[in-house]
Amino acid sequence: MIYADHQRCRELARPDLVNFSVSVFIVLGILVSYLPQHYKLISRRSSRGLSPLFVLLGTISGTASIANILTLPESTRDMACCKEIGKFPCAAALLGIAQIGVQWTCFFFIMLLFLIFFPRNPPAAEEEQDTNMPTWKEAILVLALSLTFFIIAFIGSIVFVYALPSHVRGWANFLGLLATALAAVQYIPQIIMTWRLQETGSLSIPMMCIQTPGSFVFAASLATRLGPEGWSAWGLFIFTGCLQGCLLVMSLWFCWRDRQAQKSVEEGPIRDHEQTPLLRDGRDS
Repeated sequence: MIYADHQRCRELARPDLVNFSVSVFIVLGILVSYLPQHYKLISRRSSRGLSPLFVLLGTISGTASIANILTLPESTRDMACCKEIGKFPCAAALLGIAQIGVQWTCFFFIMLLFLIFFPRNPPAAEEEQDTNMPTWKEAILVLALSLTFFIIAFIGSIVFVYALPSHVRGWANFLGLLATALAAVQYIPQIIMTWRLQETGSLSIPMMCIQTPGSFVFAASLATRLGPEGWSAWGLFIFTGCLQGCLLVMSLWFCWRDRQAQKSVEEGPIRDHEQTPLLRDGRDS
């Protein structure tokens, strides 16, 4: 049974409007930041360029992250206060949980789009060129492992919160460490695949442009709410911000290189057209 801390409840009953506004902005920012990736996958109708390991580790990391913040004693204490405070203070107190929940939902949707638009029958020429591209079986494995971990995290959290409350912080810290470790490893296969393809494919640059600085803002917001004791929750986003920044720089470089190459190709016929009359005049003379 989780009991409310009356002193903490009195503090939450008077939410700071500035912090509330910033938290709402972050929630909306997280949602908006994922929309370009959702749109790119749907518009291209292909998930080529996304690494299955990147999607799998990101989904499991998000699941561990939401389970972490839901089981942290600080979070359960704040949730218990909702019985004593009004709806608005309760909503303000739980915005930190809402932020991670929105992020997990958005990435889980990416995983579903990755599976739906996975290129099952690529052209023969493309298949010969990309012999090491992921297979349909690997895509199915991503879904199976993601759902399996979700069930394990859900059942485990219920057991620790209600049956083993004395060990709940250890479970929460384990989930936070797992989320941090997977988030760090998550970008390695994506960086490798993007480098090997020498293109971004279905990976959205606008998403990374929003999320890279947003990760640090998000981490600061969580650190303010949870304090040093909640390091396992906000530390994740510092790691992801740094690694996503590396992927963003690589993607921008490939994009700039491709545009320069296309520009050279388009300017070639123009230069040839301009030189042709000069050559003709020289022959006539």
